[in-house]
Amino acid sequence: MSSEKKPQEKARLHSRNKNRERYDLEALIIAIPELGNHVKPNKFGVDSVDFSNPVAVKFLNKALLHHYYGITYWEFPDENLCPPIPGRADYIHYMADLLTETNFGRMLEGNKITCLDIGIGANCIYPILGVTEYNWQFIGADIDPKSVKSAKDIVEKNTSLKNKIECRLQKNTSAVFHGIIDSDEKIDVSICNPPFHASAEEAQKGTRRKVQNLSGEKVKTPELNFAGISNELICDGGEYKFITTMVRESKKFAKNCFWFSTLVSKQSNLKGIYKTLDAIGAITVKTIPMGTGNKSTRIVAWTFLSKQEQKEWKLTRWKS
Repeated sequence: MSSEKKPQEKARLHSRNKNRERYDLEALIIAIPELGNHVKPNKFGVDSVDFSNPVAVKFLNKALLHHYYGITYWEFPDENLCPPIPGRADYIHYMADLLTETNFGRMLEGNKITCLDIGIGANCIYPILGVTEYNWQFIGADIDPKSVKSAKDIVEKNTSLKNKIECRLQKNTSAVFHGIIDSDEKIDVSICNPPFHASAEEAQKGTRRKVQNLSGEKVKTPELNFAGISNELICDGGEYKFITTMVRESKKFAKNCFWFSTLVSKQSNLKGIYKTLDAIGAITVKTIPMGTGNKSTRIVAWTFLSKQEQKEWKLTRWKS
């Protein structure tokens, strides 16, 4: 065997991730036959998918959801974000670990847990994974009515998701939690994969770099494989401004949510995020490293609940 070949196991993925091993392309093609048109030998002579081709990427992820998670319908407009399933699953698994750690080492599954997804997107991916892996209840919020409709369609057309995911439209585009969390509502964990580009130009540059890394070819105007429409990847001020805005607003819902969390793609943003969390009085802040392939990222989670409030929360919501 060539020493250049990639290892069979993706060791950087979470230990419970269903895709730690090399993709079983035969099984995936059985799940979604169209995927077969996009499989060919790579430079090592091993059958692979062209990850620089957005059509191939979408078929691959549909096949992963069908084969490993039992999702038979996953349709959304091509203009919307097509997420890589393994990395998205890791966020859910690490949040499950955080809840387990909080709950004296006992894993929390089923409708005891309500998770809020800020930016559910047209693909509904985080709720899909959270429901199929842990049977949690989900609320998914988004500012785009078309994305909310698409997510609702996915929920309605998959039996396993029905009555487990509620999709809510955020009517105020400058708000995150306001208008989504009711005053008396309890959320066990909130998650967010924030837009990280500050402009369309920056997003296009990032996509060109990604396609070049995947295909080895320079492309002036690449098709967007992991990109999406503007509000999924672009916001004024980029990732840093979005997260610090979310952090400040979370203070107003301090007693409604046990753990707030977000992905932080750019390590350089951490210092300012920590400073903001300290300024608004977060009691506990945790940083969870995460990585897929050559990409490193992290989750930042925080809570405003005191030790006594945490104890009361566990007794009223999580105790068997």
